[in-house]
Order: sequence, then C-alpha cells, then structure tokens
Amino acid sequence: MAQRNTWQRERVREALEDAAGFVSAQALYATLREAETGIGLATVYRALAGLASAGDADTLQSPEGEALYRACSTDGHHHHLICRNCGRAVEIEASEVEQWARRVAAQNGYVDAEHVVDIFGLCASCAAQRAEGTLA
Repeated sequence: MAQRNTWQRERVREALEDAAGFVSAQALYATLREAETGIGLATVYRALAGLASAGDADTLQSPEGEALYRACSTDGHHHHLICRNCGRAVEIEASEVEQWARRVAAQNGYVDAEHVVDIFGLCASCAAQRAEGTLA
C-alpha cells in the first residue's frame, strides 16, 4: 500500500534533507519540536520508515544499535563511510563487497542474498583534530 504524502511526511523529509549527515528519529523529532511543527514522535518514526522503504532515505544502525537516517542522494544500492565523531557520511560504490557477498552466499548455498555494509571511522578532519589533541 502506498503511503500518503501528508504535510507531516513532507516536513519530516525537509528536516531530514536539512540535517547534516545521519540523524536519529529522536534528534529529528527534537528539531521539529523546536520549530513548533506539532508533529509527534510516532509520526516522525512512521515518516522515516516510509521514506526509507521508498528509497528516499538511507538508514543504518549506529555502532550503539540506534537506527539513523539521512536523505538519500544516490539511486541504487550503495554503502557508506561514516565518521564516528561528527557524523559526516560519504556514499561509496564497493564492487569488491558485492563480489564477496555473492561469493560467500553461493559457497553456503544461499541465493538472492542481500547485505548491509557501513564503515565507521574518523573522517580526515576529525582525525587531524585528534592528532592535535583538540578532539574531545
């Protein structure tokens, strides 16, 4: 069933597009609450799930297990490099990962295998701050 394109969903989409990097539903809700939109937390979660399933938002799980979202700027399957400190994300194409996933699945008798690969580290800017001793 197609999800209706309500003003609340559009406002969540706009807030997601304005966010820097990946954000949690709670953080996005706080932004919308500060803007006095009247949009509830449950609506934020539903809108984000709908945007993700429609391919309009990327979603990933943080190292702590929290779902994070970002407006998707690339069509098709892709992976991310994500800074653990500032949240900066870079979309990457990783054909080696695709080949590995197909090979491992086939070696174990699996077909139609899917995978999620996101790489967490420190971006160059945060790494430089850490080297200078200015990264908290």
